[in-house]
Amino acid sequence: MPVTPSALTDAYSRLTEVLPALTVTELDPADRLPDRHGWIPAASLAAGGAGLDAFLAWDDAQVRRDHGRPARPDVTAGFGLHRYAWPACLLITAPWFLHRRVPRYPVTHVSYDRTAGPMSFAVRPGRFACLPGDPAARHPDARVVPDEEALRAEVRDAIADHMEPLLTAFGPRMRRRGRALWGMVTDEIVESLWYVAELLGEHEQRRAERELELLLPGATKPYVGSAAFRRLTGPAGRPLPTRDRVSCCMYYTLDPEDTCVTCPRTCDADRITKLTAAAAS
Repeated sequence: MPVTPSALTDAYSRLTEVLPALTVTELDPADRLPDRHGWIPAASLAAGGAGLDAFLAWDDAQVRRDHGRPARPDVTAGFGLHRYAWPACLLITAPWFLHRRVPRYPVTHVSYDRTAGPMSFAVRPGRFACLPGDPAARHPDARVVPDEEALRAEVRDAIADHMEPLLTAFGPRMRRRGRALWGMVTDEIVESLWYVAELLGEHEQRRAERELELLLPGATKPYVGSAAFRRLTGPAGRPLPTRDRVSCCMYYTLDPEDTCVTCPRTCDADRITKLTAAAAS
């Protein structure tokens, strides 16, 4: 598959540079989305049925291999959605954060492969939003919006447009409905970009926190909750960044002692212990 330079190429190249576990290939308009040898089109996931069954079989096999027993079917479905949504949100948030460009990707324009090493996306670029001063504003696919808040609205809309059909397919299997599902998407938006920004350096991590607080202030439907960053005080008064997740991934059903540091089930004392240990390592 050829890599076609676009207004988004530099952002995806930078993303892969700091996170080699994720690659993005941009397709030409005439190229067919890959759908074999581990690749699965997002539209196939959104359709449910055999495509979604095959996708979740990978998660089921991983749980059985790592834990020696299966997870509940709804937990496995939640793992599958997380493992898609976390990197998929970066297809939109990374170009916004790095270059103030916001692409639109309907599920018919994205294919995903997590079976051959790095998480890999193939995308068919099309319309994107940008600000008036952006050199890419002259691009035929550009849609110029007036200011930063309008661009943030484009981010929210673009992710919602991509994720809504996927939530419709995953939701019944996860035994969750709208609010719980959109709370999960809120967490995926925040935590994926926050993680990548940390790889870019402390200054960029702080900038990402500010940007995400503006993107998700807590009253932006269909999303649920806010970016919810806060600081804890560690040993010797050291500030420890954390946030409060809206959702729980249900991993505790497999290992009750191993909860995420941002999980609503993790108390502040345990967060401090986990964050201090992570910093020391």
